[in-house]
Amino acid sequence: MNHSDNSDHPQLPTIKIRHPSSPHHPSSAATPTPTAGARRKIGVAVDLSDESAFAVRWAVQNYLRPGDAVIVLHVSPTSVLYGADWGPLPHTPQSAETPESQKQIEDEFDAFTASKVADLARPLKESGVPFKIHIVKDHDMRERLCLEVERLGLSAVIMGSRGFGAEKTGSDGKLGSVSDYCVHHCVCPVVVVRYPDDKDGGSGEPVITIKEAEVEEEASKDA
Repeated sequence: MNHSDNSDHPQLPTIKIRHPSSPHHPSSAATPTPTAGARRKIGVAVDLSDESAFAVRWAVQNYLRPGDAVIVLHVSPTSVLYGADWGPLPHTPQSAETPESQKQIEDEFDAFTASKVADLARPLKESGVPFKIHIVKDHDMRERLCLEVERLGLSAVIMGSRGFGAEKTGSDGKLGSVSDYCVHHCVCPVVVVRYPDDKDGGSGEPVITIKEAEVEEEASKDA
């Protein structure tokens, strides 16, 4: 992302897009972050879908406590032409003829992603909740989400049940592939929020699934 993009949007929070790196060599934070000193660090995993936006609002209204801080976590696809629910960028060619044009497409996509994630985080800003945006790039969204949850030391992670790629929850109400994977592999409790729709009987109430972490329990048994 060019420095000129930041000057055009001075109101947006600082956003860092990280490429895949080894979990054995985490980068060190040079300056304190808005989440430093929080009693709990709560992650909200977003994929830029409407259900992710609902999950952020639900967290603000129902889950967050005084003293909490939020990390809005997004895994962006390594290819800008595939894997995104919202499709390719408008007027974006389906193939890049030169490295320079490919770089331009990726820069535009990064700027688009950062802007969309910042929009999703607006309820946090309006409610005065300390937060930061954490964007990484990887081809495997499910595994990378769980890796970042562990690396960031989150107390819990909240996410929608649909979106996160082509495989979405069906009419049977089962979780989508990404949320289901996180429920079974994340080291902290996972709260899955399903957006209420017509098949819920018009109650307008979200369907909440909470999965407590089993890692500590398994470790105690091994001891």
